[in-house]
Amino acid sequence: MRYDPALHIVLYEPEIPPNAGNVGRTCVAIGAKMWLVRPLGFKLDDYYLRRAGLDYWDHLEWEAVDSWDHLLAALAAVGREPNWLFSARATRSYTEVAYSRGDVIVFGSESRGLPQSLKAAHAERLLTIPSRPQVRSLNLSNCAAIVAYEAIRQWGGSV
Repeated sequence: MRYDPALHIVLYEPEIPPNAGNVGRTCVAIGAKMWLVRPLGFKLDDYYLRRAGLDYWDHLEWEAVDSWDHLLAALAAVGREPNWLFSARATRSYTEVAYSRGDVIVFGSESRGLPQSLKAAHAERLLTIPSRPQVRSLNLSNCAAIVAYEAIRQWGGSV
């Protein structure tokens, strides 16, 4: 089933298959499209990727692209661009902005996050999910779910 995605969730160079699988499951639950920006830390037929996505993978709208530039071109083709990028080091909270249907939200890799060049280029769109200083960062799939459901909450709670 193809649909007009409620959100576009981008994983920039994800490394851990279960995280991508769990984000995929969240995307199916809310009607979002998942984008994977290469290089990936796993193969797309990885057992653990599919296992985390359970039997929902067949319902997932997703696309893997070779680079950030390829992502931008693919998004432009559907009239989109990155709206919000997430970093544990950002200062503005994810709850301080208004999300719109179709927004593109971008998360970095598990070990490196987003590259400095992307954070600098999109500084006005850089957000964080606050946490105590004892925690360097939250799990990637948890972050995607937190932000996605905040967007849905702002729309009135329906997907």
